[in-house]
Amino acid sequence: MKTLQRFVATHAAFHNHFNQERHLVSRQEYRTRRSAALAEWKSLVA
Repeated sequence: MKTLQRFVATHAAFHNHFNQERHLVSRQEYRTRRSAALAEWKSLVA
């Protein structure tokens, strides 16, 4: 159970960070947001 809770907590943080509601924004805006999210994630993990 603890392993599942750790996985879910990590997955939720990752999913919330990268979930950009693709169907609501233009392709260029989505790419910009995705790039910014990835750069922020890399700085947090490093």
